[in-house]
Amino acid sequence: MADEEPEGLSPVQLAAIRRHLTTGRGALTRRSLLRSCGLGALTFGGFAALTGCGIPAARKETGPGGDPDHSAREKKVVFSNWTEYIDVTDDGKHYPTLEEFTRRTGVKVAYSTDINDNNEFFGKIQPQLAAGQDIGRDIIVLTDWLVGRIIGLGWAQTLDAERLPHAYANLIDQFRSPDWDPGRAHSYPWAGIPAVIAYNVKATGGRKVDSVSQLLDDPRLRGRVAFLTEMRDTMGMTLLDMGKDPATFTTDDYDAAIARLQKGVDSNQIRRFAGNDYTSDLDKGDIAACVAWAGDIVQLQAENPDIRYAVPKAGYMISSDNMMVPAKARHRANAERLMDYYYEPPAAARLAAYINYVCPCDNVRPELAKLDKDAAANVLIIPDAKMQAASHSFRALSNKEDTALEQKFSRLIGA
Repeated sequence: MADEEPEGLSPVQLAAIRRHLTTGRGALTRRSLLRSCGLGALTFGGFAALTGCGIPAARKETGPGGDPDHSAREKKVVFSNWTEYIDVTDDGKHYPTLEEFTRRTGVKVAYSTDINDNNEFFGKIQPQLAAGQDIGRDIIVLTDWLVGRIIGLGWAQTLDAERLPHAYANLIDQFRSPDWDPGRAHSYPWAGIPAVIAYNVKATGGRKVDSVSQLLDDPRLRGRVAFLTEMRDTMGMTLLDMGKDPATFTTDDYDAAIARLQKGVDSNQIRRFAGNDYTSDLDKGDIAACVAWAGDIVQLQAENPDIRYAVPKAGYMISSDNMMVPAKARHRANAERLMDYYYEPPAAARLAAYINYVCPCDNVRPELAKLDKDAAANVLIIPDAKMQAASHSFRALSNKEDTALEQKFSRLIGA
């Protein structure tokens, strides 16, 4: 493995820049800055006013380092994403939000679902990025830890605030300033991915399961418990249950959590560690309770009323998949306009109604209610203040530390 190549899995299975752009608690945030300038209802044509608020003007035809930007001459943007991660018509031939963006702006979107795994995709683009070459894509969507690694390597473009007024104004506080991209200088969330507790109430005999302690210690669940193969979610939830903060844990804390889970493996309390394939077992009741991704829960509940979820008192884990513009991308300005478009509530609502993961756009509930009242009322999709406050993120790891922790986790799960 190259020195800076990350370890990891898919986004839903499916961290770093240290510049002092962070908007700490009590500081002037990008949102308050925009509001102080009276920019609550900007459209695509209203960007010029931002310069009066101290945000630098756009570099019209050059990107970072003076690289040419071809957006004005080539009205296109090349967008790579994961499968089933955007609104699409029933016949699979049309992407309504993308087509609306093109109608409004004249910018055509070449959309591809060629991302299947973080590591696999990074392996494809790493040689070009390392050589300072264009990878042929203007927007890529990757999981937070890998986005942080790419930013740290200097392979992500710094975003231009002038072209992102809706994103800066509407990003919910929960995702506003991660430690791997303080102030969101290089990335914006496509969707949030909560990890909570899920259970099949029929399989538990009507009992509620709302803690990792129950998963590991309740003999009535023995052999019918699952944890995720995503290290940050499984270890984060276990650390929280032990009273440790995933944002500040020590190596000793991590090792203690590994030992606790190992005990669950040795005693056969844990049936298995799973990726997305846990959903069918949970649906059937072969798995009674597990750590699960919220988007899966929403989809399962639509068909099975026995599927329930719980947010532990200790809190839950949140990660995100994020849009970024790779270094040397040809259409940076067009990419930023598309990123900003998905922070307009109507477009954000259409996306959330389809994918059922956390919408990172604020003030989207009324628009979503027009499309799906149940989704608009679901805190797994539109988190309220209490839900946001209960979330925790896994701290950014150096490459050396990431490798060491992943190796320990791999031994635990038998990978």
